[in-house]
Amino acid sequence: RKQGRYLGIGFSCFVEACGLAPSSLVGSIGAQAGQWESGLVRVHPTGKVEVLTGSHSHGQGHETVFAQIVADELGVGLEDVQVVHGDTAKLPFGWGTYGSRSGPVGGSAIVQAAGKVRAKAKKIAAHLLEARTDDIELESGQYRVRGSPDKKVGFGDIALQAHLAHNYPAGLEPGLEESAFFDPTNFTYPFGTHIAIVEVFPDSGEVKLLRYASVDDCGNIMNPLIVEGQVHGGIAQGVAQALWENAQYDDNGQLQTASFMDYAMPRTTSLPSFEIGHTVTPAPQNPLGVKGIGEAGCIASTAAAANAVIDALTPFGILHMDMPMSAPRVWRAIQEAQPAQAAD
Repeated sequence: RKQGRYLGIGFSCFVEACGLAPSSLVGSIGAQAGQWESGLVRVHPTGKVEVLTGSHSHGQGHETVFAQIVADELGVGLEDVQVVHGDTAKLPFGWGTYGSRSGPVGGSAIVQAAGKVRAKAKKIAAHLLEARTDDIELESGQYRVRGSPDKKVGFGDIALQAHLAHNYPAGLEPGLEESAFFDPTNFTYPFGTHIAIVEVFPDSGEVKLLRYASVDDCGNIMNPLIVEGQVHGGIAQGVAQALWENAQYDDNGQLQTASFMDYAMPRTTSLPSFEIGHTVTPAPQNPLGVKGIGEAGCIASTAAAANAVIDALTPFGILHMDMPMSAPRVWRAIQEAQPAQAAD
């Protein structure tokens, strides 16, 4: 500020309740919907795995994460897992994606269904290897006899025998397909802290975001790249809400920002590279220990950016501005504040 620059630092700390709650709880407050989610894991005779989920994706990377969950649980390759969502001709019932529920609720239903498949696969492997089920362990994609690493069978052979039922445990149903319905015991609670540094240019009212850092806790991280992408997108959305985006109407109620030529969306040049960090506190409410990350960035970034602008404007005596803090609004606020400063 001694150099005539108007920099501001804004902090935002948050705790979010998401993953939604037991169906009984939301029912008690009048919601006409359940909060459970369904998952079905179907293994084909070839060893390929089909995963059907009641959750739906609109860009969060569900196909990758859900396939990872099943691949890890069954000991198969990621390329051998196909995720199906949104097909009402094939899917069990489900409640979709919102409120950062897809991982904590949808993913939990899938891992429970996959766990049932794995338990049955161990019984088939034990029969094929002439061993006790309790002695079968999964290692490096092979179902092995504990203490006898040479005695092993691959998942593909298990899947084939499950469908042929020629050499098969007595009393065990053929096939290798299981479903699960997961109803959470409680909300999950992601939390974090975000910090924004901005510079305000008084002559034009322009606000430039110089630096942005965040630390979020979304529980166990299943895919770091997807988590970071979710945070990046959320920060961009929240900062844009604070600084640029606005539905502008004229005096007749006609929308003036109905196209992307007029609507002030952020460009790549509007934002710096974000500095992203995480702490990991596993969630006790679900078997994956995940909390959800899809909304964290947009929750925290709006307040962090707005607080930074107000911090930069404190020399003018400006303590509040409505969002978006666009260049015309900031310039006007400075002009109105300067005569008041002179009078003081």
